[in-house]
Amino acid sequence: MRISQMVMGAVASLMLTVPALAQETVAIVGGRVLTGTSVVENGTVVISDGRVVSVGQGGAPAGARVIDAAGKVVAPGFVAVDSGLAGSEVGSIGGTNDLANRSNTLSAAFDVSYGLDPWSFTLPVARLGGVTRAVVVPQHPGSSGGHVHEHDTAGAGEGGYHTPGLFAGQAAVIHLGRGTDILVKPRVAMTAPFGEAGAGVAGGARGAEYTLFKETLAEVRLYARNKAAYERAGLRDLMLSRADLEALIPVANGDMPLIVTVHRASDIRQVLRLAREEGVKLILDGAEEGWLVASDIAAAGVPVLLNPVSNLPANFEVRAARMENAAALDAAGVVIAIKGNEGSVHRARETRYNAGNAVSHGLPYASAIAAITVNPARIFGMAGQFGQIAPGAAGDVVVWSGDPLEPLSQPSAVFVNGVEQPLEARNLLLRDRYRQQTPMPPAYRN
Repeated sequence: MRISQMVMGAVASLMLTVPALAQETVAIVGGRVLTGTSVVENGTVVISDGRVVSVGQGGAPAGARVIDAAGKVVAPGFVAVDSGLAGSEVGSIGGTNDLANRSNTLSAAFDVSYGLDPWSFTLPVARLGGVTRAVVVPQHPGSSGGHVHEHDTAGAGEGGYHTPGLFAGQAAVIHLGRGTDILVKPRVAMTAPFGEAGAGVAGGARGAEYTLFKETLAEVRLYARNKAAYERAGLRDLMLSRADLEALIPVANGDMPLIVTVHRASDIRQVLRLAREEGVKLILDGAEEGWLVASDIAAAGVPVLLNPVSNLPANFEVRAARMENAAALDAAGVVIAIKGNEGSVHRARETRYNAGNAVSHGLPYASAIAAITVNPARIFGMAGQFGQIAPGAAGDVVVWSGDPLEPLSQPSAVFVNGVEQPLEARNLLLRDRYRQQTPMPPAYRN
């Protein structure tokens, strides 16, 4: 079979069959249930019409399809934060990446939700790692994907022309269920790089970025108060386009959180100061040296998205990175969410491995489970809607062969919005195709 035919067959098998909305009632009985906030031994989880109906101890309701989870662990679907799922297919092929915007005239208004691909091969792979939701975030200098540079994003043009492109765009929440409508909520947060990467966008120095940030918000507030004058050209020239100005109004008002990528402890303190002065609602991303200023972060009530396995002093911004960062922040009272690796696209499934590593370095087990389930929903203003097994929450439930933070554990059933998902992905289909091929194609016999 030709490669193109093989790829088309894989796509059809994985995505083109769109399941109907779940109408049946499913009861998962006898398992150890991790609700996201507590543990129920020998529990029963009932799902109906796409949502969790009940969780507790007792038998299955009459007429329900019963899944025996005796000896297994039942957990909420995990949430990949700071992710590129459905927004990027192959990192080395620019045409498949809809996460990075290079426009000089559009920055804050960039909305990743319009570029999401529900047929992406990355979604089933992540789903097999227990990931059922993701917060898809635009890429920018300093992004965890590691493939974006200062000249590849809004803020600097080919000839060095600068605009105040301090913002990379707006994030979205998706679910990983099969079907064509994976968008849960667009525009859940704005994104911006700070520290060394942000300084590069602003002109080369950290002080320049902070000054430009404050001036930008001042202009946004000026525009918001004088829209009529702006429309009739009765307002002085502003640095941003109208689309960017409109997109930043919720940030300036403190209604939309700003995801700030920052690493160094001193930069974290300055960002917290900036948020106090400007009334901005922050989410810290990265914060490898956060443990040094954990009390400051906790006092500010700012959550952190982090990768707990970041522990190498790769540059001067992460000299004090350590594996105990997650434990220290959690102990200080900071709400944390644990990320996958390399932008949580092809390695989003490793989110649970990272949570397990954090446990091995002092993070309480319950806190690790919360950091990949309930905490992301809380951080992005969707508490109770997903990330936990509780009445009314989305029916995102995974049945595991054992401890979900143990790499050898595998899912035996995955539900997204109450619909059971196939336990297959393109990599497994390719494995099975060529393992069973007899005889092998000519190219493989030579």
